[in-house]
Amino acid sequence: MCGIIAYVGTKEAMPILLGGLQALEYRGYDSAGVFMPKSGLVKSVGAVLNLVRKVGEQNGGIIGIAHTRWATHGPPTEANAHPHHDGEKKLFLVHNGIIENYRELRDELSAQGRIFYSDTDTEVLAQYIASFLSPNVTLEEAVRKALAKVRGTYGIAVMEGKDAEEVVVARMGSPLVIGITPHGHVVASDPSALLAHTKDVVYLSDGQYAVVRKDSFELFDSERSTHAPTVERINWDQEAATRSGYDHFMLKEIMEGPEVMRNTMRGRLLPEEGNAKLGGLEDVRPLLQDLKHLTIVGCGSAYYAGLVGKYLLEKYARVTVDVDVASEYRYRESVAREESAILAISQSGETADTLASLREGKRKGQKAFGIVNVVGSTIARETDAGVYNHAGPEVGVASTKAFISQLEILVMLSLYMGRMRGMSKEEGEEIVRALTILPDQIQTILDSREQIKSIAEKYVNARDFLYIGRGACMPIALEGALKLKEVSYVHAEGYGAGEMKHGPIAMIDEKFPTVAIVPKDALYEKNISNIEEIRARRGPIIAIASKGDESIKHVADDVIYIPDAHPIVLPILATVPLQLFAYYFGVAKGYNVDRPRNLAKSVTVE
Repeated sequence: MCGIIAYVGTKEAMPILLGGLQALEYRGYDSAGVFMPKSGLVKSVGAVLNLVRKVGEQNGGIIGIAHTRWATHGPPTEANAHPHHDGEKKLFLVHNGIIENYRELRDELSAQGRIFYSDTDTEVLAQYIASFLSPNVTLEEAVRKALAKVRGTYGIAVMEGKDAEEVVVARMGSPLVIGITPHGHVVASDPSALLAHTKDVVYLSDGQYAVVRKDSFELFDSERSTHAPTVERINWDQEAATRSGYDHFMLKEIMEGPEVMRNTMRGRLLPEEGNAKLGGLEDVRPLLQDLKHLTIVGCGSAYYAGLVGKYLLEKYARVTVDVDVASEYRYRESVAREESAILAISQSGETADTLASLREGKRKGQKAFGIVNVVGSTIARETDAGVYNHAGPEVGVASTKAFISQLEILVMLSLYMGRMRGMSKEEGEEIVRALTILPDQIQTILDSREQIKSIAEKYVNARDFLYIGRGACMPIALEGALKLKEVSYVHAEGYGAGEMKHGPIAMIDEKFPTVAIVPKDALYEKNISNIEEIRARRGPIIAIASKGDESIKHVADDVIYIPDAHPIVLPILATVPLQLFAYYFGVAKGYNVDRPRNLAKSVTVE
């Protein structure tokens, strides 16, 4: 969940390293640091800008490593900031992940007389690698020997403290990518840090390490067998990872919704056949046609997308679906079923619990599918088949455009599987039409953002919110509450509207607003009944309602309209105003919504 950047080449390294940290800051922003042999070790607490100011005009040479931290072991202090060294400053190391056996390694090193200056597991790893160094043992050999004894997850970059000409990098469960440039090599934990320099990259797989020099690099596995690197090309540009004039990435990414919808469905709709074409699934078409059970796993917003997928796939594709929080699935004793598969949903394709769940499903003999946004990510590589989002880079920590893209893919998957499992062509054509006009419908919601902003500001002093919905919009209530919590730190709960009277209604009073998702669908009357129950307790109501529904104004204090649409796309349309509401609410409270406290974008640790 931290950001790693390393460079070895012919250019001045400091601007490359600091620029890379700024591109990676969404992955962690508790503290930052940089090491270059000429300028030495510089660390700071807080945003990367603090480090930039502290570095000043220093020129550190043509090789170095840097890091922006999301704290796991130890609070965000300069002592705990990366890079870490071995005590004698013979080597320096940056690390993303968690070393699970760091305590026993620390005890072993302490018995040897080594002194520790931080609270981190990373320093233990640095000192442990250094313990293998000798005149006859190179840095590469020391890293390989140490990692053979390490348990946990890591993406690391290690270099010697002086006269360094190479950086050793290694990966186990935490992403690393090598960028190939005309002036050397840049290593990062995320491709976004490489875009200013190159689009040609090599992704490390788990268990691999590389020795990176200015004009070459060698790729090895843990047994030191060499591997020929596969060079891939990043399919988005640097402009996509900038704010482009918006105050925040979160707003920019919400506003990109129509474009994201078009990019996600581009080339995937077959209007004349009333069907979808998902090329990444064609090889497993026979399995999908006979599939009896699907398990969807995800974390956070991806889990809520999976819950929507359950409603859609069961209704339109007639397949039994279970949805699990990935951090629970990997540890519970799930029963393997015949003709079953597992579907992992992850924006980054690196989410630790989701990846572990995918591997557990494969271990039990299930076919593995994925919905991921990042080409070349670990989940993308380890699945048997899958679908890319093509949503472009998502920098805002609170997922917005990636979430609606996941929902759109689940709609297309429901159509794709439904047509092969009994759905009529006429029904398929209706769904294709609904998807075709979806980008323009989202734009109409975005065009009403000033009204949504006014409503958010009206309720900005509220300390509690209840979000309710039914059917496929019930998970959207959960997602709406999550968005508000993430960016405003206000207590919000999402519930199925029918569950409200089984407990949550006890909290309702005139200071406890409810956001009710109440489109004109088959459950409309049920939703209205629930709203009336809240009104009877004097609870304020903010309704997300279908355009043209005038009667809703009699029971709601404020109404945000979404276009009337096919039920299969209503969850997508209902999501957009909730994202805008959370955004404007967080901004009105004075928070940096791109960097919510205690959160990081890509959760690559447990």
